[in-house]
Amino acid sequence: MATELYDLTVPVFTRGLTNLSKLLDKAVAHAGPDAEGLLQRRLIDDMHPLAKQVQIATDSAKLCVARLSGVDAPVMDDTETTIDELKARIQATLDYIASVPREAIDGQEGKEVVLKFPGGEWPFKGIDYVVGFAHPNFYFHLTTAYALLRQAGVPLGKRDYIGG
Repeated sequence: MATELYDLTVPVFTRGLTNLSKLLDKAVAHAGPDAEGLLQRRLIDDMHPLAKQVQIATDSAKLCVARLSGVDAPVMDDTETTIDELKARIQATLDYIASVPREAIDGQEGKEVVLKFPGGEWPFKGIDYVVGFAHPNFYFHLTTAYALLRQAGVPLGKRDYIGG
């Protein structure tokens, strides 16, 4: 039995975003009232801060599902300034991806997906888009969020990142 495209997207993103929300809970438990200050932390000046890492991780998940399924994703304006707002964004993304039927994603392995960037386009087939762009992009921002929290002293380990 072949792995279906749905199984490579919705459950993967659900697990990662659920764990990301739990990482933010641990940040609050660790930092208390100073937790909001973590949102502007960066690994280095030219990288996005924690808040933006969370926003991009959620965008990566919802836009992958939308591009494959054709089901419009909710628009999120990137205005979150608190951990509670970021957790609400994560939950809205989880709600959206859970609402997309399996049938809308399975069978889209050969679907044309074209990403448009300033200066050009990046065309993919559905499966190549998932494994060659959506997954790496999602995990890059998820891992960076984890690293920022670890750098701030939040007591996290691999099990927190992987979940289970």
